Amino acid sequence: MNITQEEKLAIVKQFGSDDKDTGNSRVQVAIFTERINRLTEHLKTHKKDHSTRLGLLKLVGKRRNLLDYIMKNDIEEYRELIKALNIRK
Repeated sequence: MNITQEEKLAIVKQFGSDDKDTGNSRVQVAIFTERINRLTEHLKTHKKDHSTRLGLLKLVGKRRNLLDYIMKNDIEEYRELIKALNIRK
């Protein structure tokens, strides 16, 4: 269910400016999106796992706040990011 270090490094390389750019909001949104997708798949098979559902809702809220920040600062970057991550608005 968790993201391995190799997968996280691949996400950072794809969305960050260098290999250690984990603080970039684009990278954080991409990592949150990957974790959200994995938790969603887990909840499809384990419907009564309410603690995971709570964690999923918290992750969605954090991602939403970061996306709002990106949208406020650079609307074109926001549009590119939601298109690249296949997030609906």
